[in-house]
Amino acid sequence: MLGRGLALIPGIALCGIITAVSLGAQRLEEHVFIHPYVEALVIAILLGMAIRTVWQPSERWLSGIAFSAKQLLEVAVMLLGASVSFAAIAASGYLLVGAIVATVVVMLAVSFSLSRMLGLPTKMSILIACGNSICGNSAIAAVAPVIGANSDDVASSISFTAILGVLMVLGLPLLIPLLGLSATQYGILAGLTVYAVPQVLAATVPAGIVSTQIGTLVKLVRVLMLGPIVVALSLVAARRRKLHADQAKVAAISPFKLVPWFIIGFLVLAALRSLHLVPDLVVAPVTKTAAILTVLSMAALGLGVDVRVLSTVGGRVTAAVTLSLLLLLGLSIGLVHLFR
Repeated sequence: MLGRGLALIPGIALCGIITAVSLGAQRLEEHVFIHPYVEALVIAILLGMAIRTVWQPSERWLSGIAFSAKQLLEVAVMLLGASVSFAAIAASGYLLVGAIVATVVVMLAVSFSLSRMLGLPTKMSILIACGNSICGNSAIAAVAPVIGANSDDVASSISFTAILGVLMVLGLPLLIPLLGLSATQYGILAGLTVYAVPQVLAATVPAGIVSTQIGTLVKLVRVLMLGPIVVALSLVAARRRKLHADQAKVAAISPFKLVPWFIIGFLVLAALRSLHLVPDLVVAPVTKTAAILTVLSMAALGLGVDVRVLSTVGGRVTAAVTLSLLLLLGLSIGLVHLFR
């Protein structure tokens, strides 16, 4: 075990350097623009891809890179549960919560079907559907290890989703005067359509504090949908693995085998947080740790990407993500008129 641990150090250290550079770039964005328009995890995966383009990692680096891309990402997803409280969701009202859940479910089905119609593989279609419908890059990163998506699928999904996410932040405020939206309506629209929480803040701050608060709340409900969706996907993946195994006799399967350990950890931490058993002082450092581990994992994924694969699927992925986002925007615009 000591030998294995030492073998991981070079690859993890390389991912750590990329992570530090990416976080520094995001901090510079925050200093200049107040809110980051391109998140550190996007910068990390692009830097990793750029390095991989000019350099092929040897065996000395690969084990640490693989560990960072999978195990560390699973730890990050688990830790995010400590920042989730179900009380805030219950306080927002059943109509709004129901509308958000319905929007996510409908867009999951529509985005997946659209991606498959465009000829994309099943796993990439799932990533695109989850990214567009739930919470962009974070959803893609969380779903990827559950369905066994490879680095190329993850990188393709995140890269194009990130580009459109930035365009949404820049263009969404223009709809306020065009559609005559109130602060409440615009907050709901931003929360339903913008991918990342920092981007929701960037898109709603110009519209006022009411839009920012409502947008953040709606976004939180969307993020909470990630837990049930990932659990459902893990159950489907387990069933498919069992069918492919073609076993005549199947023993009782433990829930820990059906549902990945990190998803169980996520739900446990969320429940403890909702019961006020996780102190407020712990939430901030745990969330920060999860964010850093996620960026580090994205750096590892970038280092494992073959850019030539991206070039073969870029057009179809771009079309799938763009059309899915336009459909989500149209559905959300129709929905916000219910909330005056």
